[in-house]
Amino acid sequence: MSADQRTIEIYDQRANDYADVTKDLDGIDELKKFIHAMPQNAHVLDLGCGPGLYAQAMSKAGIQVDATDASIEMVKLAAQYDGVNAYQASFDDLSGAAIYHGIWASFSLLHATREKFPDHLAALFRALKPKGLFYIAMKLGSGAARDSIKRFYTYYTKDELLTYLTNAGFEIDSTRQGHGPGLDGVDADWIAVSAHA
Repeated sequence: MSADQRTIEIYDQRANDYADVTKDLDGIDELKKFIHAMPQNAHVLDLGCGPGLYAQAMSKAGIQVDATDASIEMVKLAAQYDGVNAYQASFDDLSGAAIYHGIWASFSLLHATREKFPDHLAALFRALKPKGLFYIAMKLGSGAARDSIKRFYTYYTKDELLTYLTNAGFEIDSTRQGHGPGLDGVDADWIAVSAHA
């Protein structure tokens, strides 16, 4: 997740609250499409896995899932699910090449600084197998700030995000935009991008 200690502390303190806010996976078409696109015996990374609900859905579909988060309390929740290999790690800990058939980064990389964002994307691109799938969801906006509960965010416009992704080598497959409340209870605009290496 994030190297910002205050953000990690908030997720540690409110892990169960976050699990409640994110428990409804119905209607998450991107997750269904992501799972459907995986080959048999696929190996996937859920980056910034939170309470592990996405990882659980992938595991139930027969996918081998590595689920990482910087919050140890989130990792504990994710580790409860059968078939989910959950462990504590930050974005900086990702290394290796051609490991994963897919990487799922749902509202996690928005906690990275703008300065480090290109390096994280480059590491994710390297970690994917050729033509591997990448899903990223981010809040839309500009600049960087802390929300009302003091989590650190970096915001991007759609064009900025797509430029960062293409500069890292990704080919964009589709985008979807929407809005809704987060853990802080505030409605925010967001974007989800599906791409491949």
